[in-house]
Amino acid sequence: MEISIMSDDKSKIGTSDRSRINVNERYEVDYWAKRWKITEQQLRDGVKKVGPMVVDVARHFGKSL
Repeated sequence: MEISIMSDDKSKIGTSDRSRINVNERYEVDYWAKRWKITEQQLRDGVKKVGPMVVDVARHFGKSL
């Protein structure tokens, strides 16, 4: 059995896609920056520092999910 996973496939909106922030996708950067009231650069720097997991980035900025 072969399993194929495509990241950021907008038709696949399961938890694995929502648990990560892809800073290469404009809509994700816009969403998280607006939600947490931070700049795009702050978001990018945060992801670079703690990784792409939403829970880790939220904790880094002291934000709730």
